[in-house]
Amino acid sequence: MTLAVRPVVGRRAKITALGTYVPPQVLTNQDLEKIVETSDEWIFTRTGIRERHVLAKGLGTSDMCVEAAKKCLAARGIEPTDVEAIIVGTVTPDMMFPSTACLVQTKIGAAGAWGFDVSAGCSGFIYALQAGVKLVESGAHSKVLVCGADANTRMVDYTDRTTCILFGDGAGAVLIEPCEEGEIGMIDFVHEIDGSGGPALNMPAGGSLNPSSHETIDKKMHFIHQDGPTVYKFAVRKMAEATLKVLERNGVTGPELGVFISHQANLRIINATAERLGIESDRVIVNIDRYGNTSAGTIPLAMETAVQEGKLKKGDLVLLAAAGAGFTVGAALLRWEI
Repeated sequence: MTLAVRPVVGRRAKITALGTYVPPQVLTNQDLEKIVETSDEWIFTRTGIRERHVLAKGLGTSDMCVEAAKKCLAARGIEPTDVEAIIVGTVTPDMMFPSTACLVQTKIGAAGAWGFDVSAGCSGFIYALQAGVKLVESGAHSKVLVCGADANTRMVDYTDRTTCILFGDGAGAVLIEPCEEGEIGMIDFVHEIDGSGGPALNMPAGGSLNPSSHETIDKKMHFIHQDGPTVYKFAVRKMAEATLKVLERNGVTGPELGVFISHQANLRIINATAERLGIESDRVIVNIDRYGNTSAGTIPLAMETAVQEGKLKKGDLVLLAAAGAGFTVGAALLRWEI
């Protein structure tokens, strides 16, 4: 037998295209006033949210990914069959199995691609992004589609005013490809998990520990359960730590960044992190007022907002950050090459 071993290839990777999608149905703070004891002023002053989008019945997270993926591939001018791998960051898969990546693959017609889902709560996109980047950097693939999407309203208890005001539905997708000569693309990342925080933010039932039953339904164990103060303290502390670490070890300061694109969970968390980094408010991307917390969808949706507002341009240094259920936290530094 003659063994032919493929050489190990090292190269840089970059984002080459972006596409996003939110469902057309909008749920405003005024709408929530009719459902649960709350007010527009109470919600906005505590979260920065004014409205969020709701996925229609009969559709799943994969359908939002498909719409975002189509826009992404069209922006790049390539066919779905050119995609070699699909990675989806989500905690609201259409079903336990098959994976959302499998559903997206067949719905867009990406014949020959492989893929998988990443469950990292609100850090889902930034974690999936790094997985895609490493596939390209290693030389294994040259076109990886990374999606971040969640249908959070499917998990919301609309009698619980502490959680139902926060969440919305949405999706984003980026294409990861090798850098051209002279480009930098993805620079570095810092990720961390702390499983001790699991009880503070979870959906208790539906898995192997507490499979669906009349009891789990009666106890509302299929909804989001959150200890708000604990989650808030973790997010503020760990997002600042992760972002400062990735900047310091790459010799970058906050004022040198083009934009800071944070997970959109709460306006106070975003502002607290930006203040620790010394970033001026006009370079902090905020769209939580329009979309609420779309979990893994927030960062790509915020990327789109940054582009639309003319705040994200080719050559800019970009800092991404997220924290989510798990607990999970992540930060990534890149140069925008589109």
